[in-house]
Amino acid sequence: MPTAAEAGERSRVLDFEGFPGRWEILETGEETDGERFTTRMELEERSELPVHAHPHAEEHYEVVAGELEVQVGDEWSTLTAGERAVVPPDTPHTFRNETDAVVLNVHSPALRFEEFFRGFHRLKIGRGVEMPPRGPKPAVLLAMLLVEHEDEQVVVSPPQWVFRVLARVGSLIGYRLPE
Repeated sequence: MPTAAEAGERSRVLDFEGFPGRWEILETGEETDGERFTTRMELEERSELPVHAHPHAEEHYEVVAGELEVQVGDEWSTLTAGERAVVPPDTPHTFRNETDAVVLNVHSPALRFEEFFRGFHRLKIGRGVEMPPRGPKPAVLLAMLLVEHEDEQVVVSPPQWVFRVLARVGSLIGYRLPE
């Protein structure tokens, strides 16, 4: 019987069993010749991501149901069903929601976003890594994933060099990301 993490690897549904919710992969980079990676995110209430940026990709949010607060740069806006927000490349941003929400999310170009989100799913489901991480080993594993995918996503605070140091320490002491 496959574990939840193994099942997620083959599935178009990544159920994070809590934060950040359940994500359905609608389009992969392979299917769009690298143009975009699209998911339908069912976000549980009070979901919130750390402020981050995508150095080489634009991100789109379109609310299908509920409300989503989106911060782009220093500006917050509240989106309701049918409304959209676009985040230019390398722009710090985040989102949060007070109630359950359904959101279409597009990263363009696709880069390796699918691999990044599947990697986070493996850490969350297979290794129990939470956001924010609780304890040194989960923090180091998350840092290793972020460094492996820094062309796709960088967290604004702490700065990227902190994640690079943690990832290097993890490698030196024998930590490996789950495959």
